[in-house]
Parts: sequence; structure tokens; C-alpha cells
Amino acid sequence: MQSKQVLTLDDVKKIAAAAEAEATTNGWAVTISIVDDGGHLLWLQRQDGAAPISVDIAPAKAKTAALGRRETKIYEDMINNGRFSFMTAPNLEGMLEGGVPIMVNGQCLGAVGVSGVKSAEDAQVAKAGIAALDV
Repeated sequence: MQSKQVLTLDDVKKIAAAAEAEATTNGWAVTISIVDDGGHLLWLQRQDGAAPISVDIAPAKAKTAALGRRETKIYEDMINNGRFSFMTAPNLEGMLEGGVPIMVNGQCLGAVGVSGVKSAEDAQVAKAGIAALDV
């Protein structure tokens, strides 16, 4: 039987704090979502001024990144490059840049999804959060 690492609440809090710091430093009002490897919500934080719709978009990005084990930008690029049929993929609703998987030693532990600013900036916030794990 194989064993796997999992995110702890302390890990999630570190990720959230670092992501919040990145957003705050840049003056960005975002929603930060963190999920486990099955896409189940572990953390949701909507900063003051973040658009209400970001509460739906951020978790969708995180879930898509966790289940796909890849950044959501890959899906967005795939669709933008003409593979429109991919929009019918089951269980993948957040196919916009801003979802980043948390990969440790080749294993996906979960993902961070951010929504509220430009997609590349969302991804920047997510990556800053993940970097706080220092793995």
C-alpha cells in the first residue's frame, strides 16, 4: 500500500496568509480558495472589495487544478486555441487561469484558486501562497 502526504490546517493557513499578503501588497481584492487533492474545499477567503462572483470562480479554478493536476491556464489555452469540445469535460468548471496545483514530490496535495483580478495576477497570488510551503 502506498502512502501519501496531505495538507494540514497549518499548511492551509500558511498558503492563505502568503496569498493574502501577495494580493494586499499589490492592492488586489481577490477571493482565495484552497482545496484538497479531490477538489474539496478547505479554505475560502473573500477580501474586502472582491467581486461577489469571485466566490464561485476561485473554488472552481482550485477544483479544476486539483483534479487535473495542472494549472488551469493549460485548459484556457487549449480552448482558446480551438479545442472547444474540451468545454464539455465533466467536473471541470474553472478552466480559466488562476488555479494552481500544489505538487510535492510528484504528488498533488490540492490546489489554490484565485479570482478577482487579471488571470495572470490571480495565478501570481496562488503561486505566492504555494511558495509559503517551502517544499
